[in-house]
Amino acid sequence: MSAAPAKVVTHGCRSNLAERDALAALAPSGATVINSCAVTAEAARDARAAARAATGPVYVTGCAATLDPARFADIATIIPNARKLSPQAWGRAGPPAAAVTRQSRAFVAVQDGCDHACTFCVTRLARGASRSVPVDEALARIAALDAPEIVLTGIDTTSYGQDLPGKPTLGALVQAILAQTGVRRLRLSSLDSAEADDALIEAFADPRLMPHVHLSLQSGDDLILKRMKRRHSRADAIRLVERLKSRRPDIAIGADLIAGFPTEGEAAHANSLSLLTEADIVHAHIFPYSPRPGTAAARMPQVSPHIAKARAAQLREAAAQRLHSFQSTFLGTPLETVSEGKSGITPHGLKIRYSEPQPRGAIVQATPASIENGQIFQ
Repeated sequence: MSAAPAKVVTHGCRSNLAERDALAALAPSGATVINSCAVTAEAARDARAAARAATGPVYVTGCAATLDPARFADIATIIPNARKLSPQAWGRAGPPAAAVTRQSRAFVAVQDGCDHACTFCVTRLARGASRSVPVDEALARIAALDAPEIVLTGIDTTSYGQDLPGKPTLGALVQAILAQTGVRRLRLSSLDSAEADDALIEAFADPRLMPHVHLSLQSGDDLILKRMKRRHSRADAIRLVERLKSRRPDIAIGADLIAGFPTEGEAAHANSLSLLTEADIVHAHIFPYSPRPGTAAARMPQVSPHIAKARAAQLREAAAQRLHSFQSTFLGTPLETVSEGKSGITPHGLKIRYSEPQPRGAIVQATPASIENGQIFQ
């Protein structure tokens, strides 16, 4: 009997998800690989818990393992981010593996790392400098995929190309993908509102580029944004949404928001609350601030965890109401979805629960009939 293939447990971002298939192929048969996240203290704790529960030889890679290897040294072999796609790190030969994962949709990493120094973030420490996949290589990876939808991922995706000859932009890459591959549906992962280029905005005129973006906003207050060392203002975020809607009026806007960042007062919190409406945010990823060792924000005057959690709850409640209103606009309207089995993904990034399971990866026409607990049902 042949040994079982390696199991990969993915935590955190879509960039980690894009690495799943490569890690499964690189790791020894029967092993468990935890691809960890370090965006919050809870994420790092979750990675250790997963490693303790894992079977077979256990490996931990990803951001938590890179930043704090001692946390896992007693229960796993550590593979840092810089080496995790290197066959040599796993005792194999060959060139670095491509970060491409095929499932119902295909996740393709076109960028990794970050050159910016946001005061709350450990990603730059864990992932290193920004690195881009050359346009021709990205096109070849995508052309080789047979998937109904391609999702482009990266740690700082909108910085794409700044390290490449000629400095092609993310917009130029997206337009090349639409023009030179047979992609049926293309979706973008998180975007930095300070770096969205004109070509990217124009690309949304193509119906194959899904009407859904997720913006890395973090706060709706200008002073807090400065203390975060974000490179955009509140007005910049709203202006970007206006530009996107000028090309794609129905586009669904998502955003990351941090509640309880150090020094955040009630007025600053209120500005984040009102940004949900002013930037027309319908997909909100909200979490209370978590101090990360080695970051500047961890040394700033802290908001109490109790207040941060309460503010996050208030933001989530307001965001849930906005999402419900957005979902309601699709009731009774047939939608083209990509099946993930029991549920599917609509062009606007909504999940719809099917009345009966569908083949994974199939394009399924589904008509939303009801909304329950934040999810739409066929």
